[in-house]
Amino acid sequence: MNASTLIDPARWPRAVKKGLVFTLDGALVPISLYIAFALRLNSIQPYAIAPLSPLYFLLVFVAGIGIIYAARLNRLKLHAFDMYAVGRIALCALALLVSAVLVSYIFGLWAPRSVPFIFGVVFFTLAVFARLAALRLLDVINRVAGRAQTPVAIYGAGAAGLQLATALRQSREMRPVAFVDDNPALHDLIVGGVRVLAPERLERLAQSGRIERVLVAIPSLGATQRDALMGRLSSLPCKVQTIPSYVDLIAGQNRLDDLREIAPDQLLERANVDLDIPEVAKAYAGRSILVTGAGGSIGSELCRQLVECDPHRIVLFERSEWALYEIERALAPKGAEKGIEIVSCLGSVIDRPAIEATIEEHDIDIIVHAAAHKHVPLIEENELEGVRNNVIGTRIVAEAGRQAGIERFILLSTDKAVRPTNIMGATKRLAELVVHDAQCRSEKTRYAMVRFGNVLGSSGSVVPLFQEQIRRGGPVTVTHADVTRYFMTIPEASRLVLLAGAYSQGNDLFVLDMGAPVKIADLARRMIGLANKTVRDADNPQGDIEITFRGLRSGEKLFEELLIDDDSLVQTPHEKILRANEPGLSEIEIAAMLKQVGEALETRDTEAVRAILRRYVTGYNPGQAKAFPA
Repeated sequence: MNASTLIDPARWPRAVKKGLVFTLDGALVPISLYIAFALRLNSIQPYAIAPLSPLYFLLVFVAGIGIIYAARLNRLKLHAFDMYAVGRIALCALALLVSAVLVSYIFGLWAPRSVPFIFGVVFFTLAVFARLAALRLLDVINRVAGRAQTPVAIYGAGAAGLQLATALRQSREMRPVAFVDDNPALHDLIVGGVRVLAPERLERLAQSGRIERVLVAIPSLGATQRDALMGRLSSLPCKVQTIPSYVDLIAGQNRLDDLREIAPDQLLERANVDLDIPEVAKAYAGRSILVTGAGGSIGSELCRQLVECDPHRIVLFERSEWALYEIERALAPKGAEKGIEIVSCLGSVIDRPAIEATIEEHDIDIIVHAAAHKHVPLIEENELEGVRNNVIGTRIVAEAGRQAGIERFILLSTDKAVRPTNIMGATKRLAELVVHDAQCRSEKTRYAMVRFGNVLGSSGSVVPLFQEQIRRGGPVTVTHADVTRYFMTIPEASRLVLLAGAYSQGNDLFVLDMGAPVKIADLARRMIGLANKTVRDADNPQGDIEITFRGLRSGEKLFEELLIDDDSLVQTPHEKILRANEPGLSEIEIAAMLKQVGEALETRDTEAVRAILRRYVTGYNPGQAKAFPA
């Protein structure tokens, strides 16, 4: 065996494992017998009190080896250590007890009558304890080696839950840490070695990281009850899955494929874009990088990819305490391994002193500005906060970077900024104009903007929503039968942002060639099919999941655009990355706009905010859904 195999018991040959267990059990025979004499004679040196016979020990040991071999204790799978295994050990201990009695009588060797009984009990206890200790040791080794099992809670302490817990103990991927059940009579009981908790404790367990997934194992629930339960669990900060019973699986009533997560790239109607090029790593190696919105869907993936670029330091700036904790916890092991300093800063981008202090204290070279309010319907009803965060926040961070003389600044933008019909898109267009203005006044810092479409799997996107609706049995809700969107995966979006930093020459607007737009209704049908379900419609009334259309909400378009002027596109070294040149506002216009925004925010004048957006954002047409082009 090589060195890596030696330190990894999971990779040892089966013969080696069986030999070690057999040797351990054999060693426990004389040890248990000695302890039995010590307990009976009440001394840790029983040989000083009574004439112990070495022949007695030798004969019991030889008999014990034969009994252990016959009982095949070394063939009991450690990860399947259950009541059957305990019973086998108990029978072996009983056989050892009998052998100790027979050896004493047949060969006339002295031993108190109670010693064989104590011997059997001690052997049983030590054999069980040794196996439990070995399981614990293996768990520690897996954690140190980075193969820690995912801690899960099983909702349902009945037969299905117990079967699931038993199966998980034999896996290397998950380990049950708690049962959860609605029956108060079961609370705080130990079922199958796992404690049963009340449902109210789930949220605290998930928030603390003690569980990362909830598996619902109550196959007897009706559809209405299951939907209600999944609705209650949907707010937990962890994954939730329903598990069919083994009986249902055998009968074909459920399929294991129903449990699988749908990978975002399975939903793309194009090949993944290969963005793995050397320029990315070179641009960030050895730098001190500030990522705002580091706990978001895009921000957190950006941080994960930045770790692979070997920067000197990554500063995680985030307003959500929980999101900051999660991304710091995810990056810390890799950062420590590669010698990258990971710094967590809790704060808001509209806090100018905090931004300036962070840039100065950590000697920032590059800023990736991912912090933004992005949920269209919410910003439509909270326009003041949308403008404050997306426009003023961008101005504060961009200006602080310019004053500090940083190397590069990268803004994450959206296709909704092009001829927007909603507040969110209009605020992101103003953010682009603010960055353009900062570039015009900067002699050192290179500014870039990255504009992309919808990101599959990001928070607030349709994919998690559709997955939850499919899990509940439908219906899947789509705004309009003809609504289309450009899509990309989170890794693609994140790598595009990093490429922008590598290619930036100053005042750049980057877009990704994402292929043809995708109809949301077609996306819903594809997700239903990937979940091994069928669409219920007029052509298939017996289908599983229905798709309903609720109509476009205020500010939503039927289709999105990536550019204001398609003729401005210029190629970059990567065939899928395009650079655009779009006009900005003058320095006087930007100053006037920011002054007006500040006054509107101070007086909380929502009408003034909307008027400012209409005045300064080209093509802004609030509340008007655009028809799909012919």
